Amino acid sequence: MEILTGIPVELELEQMLGRLRVGPGSEDAKAVGELLEKARAVVNPKAMYDVFFVGEKTTDTVEIGGALFKSRVLRVNLEKAHRAFAYVATCGRELDEGLGGTDDPLRRYWLEEVKLAALGAAMGFMQQHLEGRYRPGKMSRMNPGSLEDWPITQQTELFSLLGEVEGRIGVRLTESYLMVPTKSVSGILFPTEVSFESCRLCPRKVCPGRKAPYDEKLWEERYAVRG
Repeated sequence: MEILTGIPVELELEQMLGRLRVGPGSEDAKAVGELLEKARAVVNPKAMYDVFFVGEKTTDTVEIGGALFKSRVLRVNLEKAHRAFAYVATCGRELDEGLGGTDDPLRRYWLEEVKLAALGAAMGFMQQHLEGRYRPGKMSRMNPGSLEDWPITQQTELFSLLGEVEGRIGVRLTESYLMVPTKSVSGILFPTEVSFESCRLCPRKVCPGRKAPYDEKLWEERYAVRG
């Protein structure tokens, strides 16, 4: 089990202004600068991961480290994998605790973008750490709830693999299987010869987080049950 803290985060004003589409020298730019100054003092992203052997597979299930996951897509993606990495990464509770809430929707949006930057730093740091230690080669990842095929309810099994997630990195799973802090992500990383993006199997037309176009033929070509 690897617990990663002390993760560096770059919260540069110029970069954040571009991300927020705020003009330099404006009153909003000044307010963003003040927010970043406070954020730098408290931001503390974290991540944890562990490696597990891939076990028995059925048509639409795969066992990882003793936990059973029901997903045809995950099962096919792990067809040739002997090990996989379960992980949780988070922006950290400190941003909410240190900066407090606000009724200003614009300030809330700014803070959410700061949290996303911290989460991105946690994910990048974790992947570099994992690659440096295990040398897994090319990898892809899947996240519970990203596809109808792998429902968010399977967060329970994923968290069970990693043990005391809240005590170690402060991420709590709610009764509706969402994570707190909200800018947290969990999933399975796995070695692969062919890059995988869940977005390619998702037909949702409006999605600000889309990373790849929908491929309506991919399910039939790769994931449909034959015979």
